[in-house]
Parts: sequence; structure tokens; C-alpha cells
Amino acid sequence: MKALLQRVTEASVMVAGEVVGRIGSGLVVFVGVANEDTERDAQYLAQKIVNLRIFADEEGKFNLSALDIKGELLLVSQFTLMADTRKGRRPSFVEAAPPAQAEELFNYFVEQASAAGLKVATGRFQQYMQVEIHNDGPVTILLDSREKYP
Repeated sequence: MKALLQRVTEASVMVAGEVVGRIGSGLVVFVGVANEDTERDAQYLAQKIVNLRIFADEEGKFNLSALDIKGELLLVSQFTLMADTRKGRRPSFVEAAPPAQAEELFNYFVEQASAAGLKVATGRFQQYMQVEIHNDGPVTILLDSREKYP
């Protein structure tokens, strides 16, 4: 499972011209689910994301987490994070989980992130979405549940 985090001052996601999710200061998290991912991957990433210290303290150092600042989360399913571009010019998505499996794990990930007590908004699974992001920094970090252990 992959998660691309972007620290934001605000963000929203629209489907068919309707805003379906909106947050203030916090994180936009794009989530890609792979074939072999399990609930353990979702749990790991949810805990890593809410506790990752990527917000500045009063000295400007990355010492605060989304939990510390009571940040908000906008979670958006994005299978294209699973793209393999090593061969040819067209990305391959063979590592991406089938839609039913991906939706189930994405929803479980949303539950795990929500359990931390932060405000959580989402896009709509398998829908064409337009995401408006006001990057803060910019700070963008890629997490991969397969890289749990250094």
C-alpha cells in the first residue's frame, strides 16, 4: 500500500462539480492499494501518517504530527500510485488491487485514520475527481507499507 502525503493549508475534492470533501490545515493523502496488501498495511500506514512529524514547531523544525496540531485529513483513493513505468512508455497497473479489494482496504484505511480522532474527509472511490490543494511548504512525502522496516 502506498500513500503520497501533501501538507496543506486547505484542500477539497469535487466529483461532477460537487464538493464531496473539504479540509483545512492538515494532510491530503493519496492512497494506492496493491494486490498483496492486507489490513496490516492499512493499519501501519494510518498510524504512520497521523504520527509522522512533518509540521513545524515554534522553531520551524519538523517536530509536530497531524495529531499534535489537530490537523485534518483528506483521503483520496488513487490506483495510479501503483503504476510501473520501468518498461515502455505506457504505465502498467498489474500491481494494483482489483477494484473490490482496493475499495475494501481503502475503506478500512479510512476507518483506521478516523479512529485517531482527527477530522477525515474523502473523495469517492472509482470516480473522476478534481482535487484542489493548497500546498504548505511544499511538503510531499511518499510512504510504502512494504518498506516498514529499515
